[in-house]
Amino acid sequence: MRNNLPNTVLHRRRQLRDADIRGDYFRDTTAILHSYPFRRLKHKTQVFYAPKNDHICTRIEHVFHVSTIAAALCKGLSLDGELAWAIGLGHDLGHAPFGHTGEKVLDELIGGFSHEHFSLRVADVLAGYGEGMNLTYAVRDGIVCHCGEQFEQRLIPRSDEIVLEELAGRDTVPATWEGVAVRFSDKIAYLGRDIEDALQLQVIQPEDLPEAATRLLGRTNREIISTLVHDVVESSSDTGGIGFSDEVFAAVLDLKEFNYRHIYRSPLLTGYHDYFHRMIHLLFSYLRDLFDQWGFDAGRYRQEKNLLAVRFGDYLEKMHRCYQREGSGASEAALDYVAGMSDTYALECINEIITPRHMHDQFDRFILDHD
Repeated sequence: MRNNLPNTVLHRRRQLRDADIRGDYFRDTTAILHSYPFRRLKHKTQVFYAPKNDHICTRIEHVFHVSTIAAALCKGLSLDGELAWAIGLGHDLGHAPFGHTGEKVLDELIGGFSHEHFSLRVADVLAGYGEGMNLTYAVRDGIVCHCGEQFEQRLIPRSDEIVLEELAGRDTVPATWEGVAVRFSDKIAYLGRDIEDALQLQVIQPEDLPEAATRLLGRTNREIISTLVHDVVESSSDTGGIGFSDEVFAAVLDLKEFNYRHIYRSPLLTGYHDYFHRMIHLLFSYLRDLFDQWGFDAGRYRQEKNLLAVRFGDYLEKMHRCYQREGSGASEAALDYVAGMSDTYALECINEIITPRHMHDQFDRFILDHD
């Protein structure tokens, strides 16, 4: 399996860099791992919101699962595991707080928000306060084209070079076999793990699992991953593409439908949708209004007397040159900041808007000073 685009394209970066001992793709891995957006994934929702149970999957665990599964596929298919690993680590950098619910709310606010495209924006622009990570074209392509919600039976990489930041939809196929491997690994990673977490939280019971699908794929996350990885390796070819066999793909679709019906649309999750909708709307409108009022004058944000405003002002000061270069305004700045929040930070920020953390201390000091 050889990629259609030449390495001169796949290795290209937005800014020229001298080569070093890590190689192109392992270098991208280290850039992603050491970035602030990657660190925040440990407190972002995978499926179950802001989990306090250490055994429930978070977004950072999910990206490691995707990376390891993709690397396993690459071993079986004689592909570049370092490229797949880098794409896997970076594919969800742009996920909003509270998972796909947060993503849908942001899409309502601006029209056209998706975590795939925002992940590319994080990697290209927002990381390093406007510097970006300067990743290779192949990794950037795999990130923006990774869509894990579409269930295709098999895919072949596209053969044309495109301007990635101008992509609008989610239908574009990755330009590398490794990117395609990550796209399949995303689905393999979450189907069984989401079932495992739902069983742990007793959202579903073992007897609820679809018998026909689990008889073929397995009943545990480990069994499901093993079955799907081996099936993809055995069913893939350079002419037929990477994909599932007919029988296994039918079972995958059955399991997907089960997960949507019994887990993702369960009352435990949907019952919080209105709450998160109101919360993200409040955060976005509050920060947008602050920016409209004070722009890039970081000192003025301290007048709000809450830590969210102070931190947002500090963020704008660091992003000033970048936003000026882009011509970004209040909505763009508010969106970037809210979309980058972890679940826990978003919850803290809501409290700061309603009851600032230091308000009672200030009242106590005022009373003591005037006693």
